[in-house]
Order: sequence, then structure tokens, then C-alpha cells
Amino acid sequence: MAVEATEATFQDEVLGNEGKVIVDFWAEWCGPCHAVAPVLDRIADEQSIKLVKVNVDQEQALAQRYGVSSIPMMLLFEGGEAKAQAVGALPKGALERSLGLADEN
Repeated sequence: MAVEATEATFQDEVLGNEGKVIVDFWAEWCGPCHAVAPVLDRIADEQSIKLVKVNVDQEQALAQRYGVSSIPMMLLFEGGEAKAQAVGALPKGALERSLGLADEN
């Protein structure tokens, strides 16, 4: 289940997390954001990765900090550092490859 993050909680929810965290920058009015949400839920469940959602309309400073110019934009954080990103409502396999989560075999 995804967790909402704000400027106030981003440090604890994402940067302070030692494991992998997918941050989904989205907006309520964004159709592709809603389309990709169940795909992200599935990836997070299957790979035991924390999923954090940031509403760009409410958290513009966070969106600016991470260079969000188009949504949906997903960033994979590991050990508090952004490691990979994906933009757009991609199919599951493409999203996993973009975020470096695809099986290598």
C-alpha cells in the first residue's frame, strides 16, 4: 500500500529509508498517473519495495527539487539516493527495466 509523502515527511519516508523506495510524483487530474498506479502497486508488492506517492500540486517544492517536469514520474531511491527514474504510464516490464528492477536472467 502506498504512503503519501509531504515536504515534512519525505526525509523519514524516503531519504531515511535504507532499502529501496519508489517515489511516484503524480496529480489527481492526471489520467496516466491513475493508469500507472495499479502497476506500481503490483511492482511494490511483488518486489517488497516501499511505494511513496507525492502529489505535485500540493508538494511543488519536492517536485522542483527532483526536476519533475512531466508526470507521472517515478524515482527509485536506494539508501536515500535517487538511482533511477521513469516517466510516463509505462507497461509493467518497461517500468521495471527503467527503474532497474527487472530480472537480469
